[in-house]
Amino acid sequence: MAELLRVPEVAADTAEVVLSTWQLTEGTAFAEGDALVTVETDKAEVEISADSAGVLLKTLYEPGVEVAVGAPIAVLGADGEHVADVDALLAELGVAVARPAETKQAVRREIPESRPAPAQSADRGGRIFASPLARRQARDAGLDLAELTGTGPGGRIVRRDIEAAIAARQQEPPETSPQQAESPQPAPHSGAYEDVPHSRMRRAIAARLTESKQTTPHFYLRARIQVEALLALREQVNSTGSVRVSVNDLLIKAVAKAHAAVPEMNAIWLPDAIRRFHHVDVSVAVATGGGLVTPVLRGVEDMSVSAIAGRMREYVDRAKNGGLRPEELQGGSITISNLGMFGVAEFDAIINPPQAAILAVGAVREEAVVRDGQVVPAEVIDVVLSVDHRPADGALAAKWLGAFTKTVENPLQILI
Repeated sequence: MAELLRVPEVAADTAEVVLSTWQLTEGTAFAEGDALVTVETDKAEVEISADSAGVLLKTLYEPGVEVAVGAPIAVLGADGEHVADVDALLAELGVAVARPAETKQAVRREIPESRPAPAQSADRGGRIFASPLARRQARDAGLDLAELTGTGPGGRIVRRDIEAAIAARQQEPPETSPQQAESPQPAPHSGAYEDVPHSRMRRAIAARLTESKQTTPHFYLRARIQVEALLALREQVNSTGSVRVSVNDLLIKAVAKAHAAVPEMNAIWLPDAIRRFHHVDVSVAVATGGGLVTPVLRGVEDMSVSAIAGRMREYVDRAKNGGLRPEELQGGSITISNLGMFGVAEFDAIINPPQAAILAVGAVREEAVVRDGQVVPAEVIDVVLSVDHRPADGALAAKWLGAFTKTVENPLQILI
């Protein structure tokens, strides 16, 4: 039986998405899990996948429009279903068939589409048509959209066009004019500056984290953890396994072990209740060119370390290419954010609402510690646990941090 495909809530507090690309044409059959459409949020491009096998009967909007969350964007038929009169079916489903002149009124605004040639752009008022993500990437890279040719729908400039332009520019030798060669460069503190306009993603991150600090009562617990045994375990696992395991993969599993030991921390604050989860879902901060995303590993308590490593590698690759699905960015009660690879010793992280905590992990370094009454060198990391004081008190969070520390310092527990 035919049904409407509606825009899911791809991320918390996201009211609209930009319909980026239809992955299928009308009349095409698809299998369960196949990507149907790519949409663009303030954070990334994500794919909406099919819940079951079927056929794409009709798309309601062309790429490039902004559609509200929950709005219908296509009609899906059952596997093998054929509908002779799709417009009549739409009427039965309560969806009016929009004429071209009405399309802009059906959504909040239309995202302009590009034209491959300047003459065509001039035909539409001289505007340059590009996706919001492409515009943001062009601003960040200092590219002039007027010099680019779009390869997206209708000649629109899309992400791959920006990436190709950046790659081409990196291969070109830098140009130095005679005047530049003779004149000294401005002093570092000469007062020169550049204003980089806010991207949609940076605005969303700023609004979300500002809200978190203003509405979530944070408190912080710190611990210094000795990790020689953890590093030795990682080396042993990597010497025998087919999947390379990182320190962060082991720490993700240790977070799940701590949640199992202190299940009261596996919770979030709701207006009328504290919701405690029966499975451990952990968000992991992943840096992309446009900002931070936090894909969620689900059921970490039942995952092996190698499975965590494989899934994280997949998430990182797809996050950088805009391929994360909406459901992969939702949920979790805690986030782990690791800046150790940048040499950061310690930092305080802001909670990702509605989660109850975020664990900030610093770099592995050598410090002097007292062991059996003797001062000896040891490999340590500093961690900072930021906690929402509404669902968790200090004693509860301290108990959790103690369980996490014990697991990391006795890492065989991670593999059990």
